[in-house]
Amino acid sequence: MKIKELEDLYLHELKDLLGAETQVMEALPRMEKASTDPDLAESLAKHRAVTQEQINRLQD
Repeated sequence: MKIKELEDLYLHELKDLLGAETQVMEALPRMEKASTDPDLAESLAKHRAVTQEQINRLQD
């Protein structure tokens, strides 16, 4: 993608953020399952919900 305008840069960065959030979303369930600490597992589950909200916003 050739960046010619500020809007192009903005859209490029949003796509990068969406990719990063998607990767985190894929990893969180595995991390939650592998956790041996119930508090950590709960925190990861909450983070997964927040991450899904961020993905939804980025897709909009």
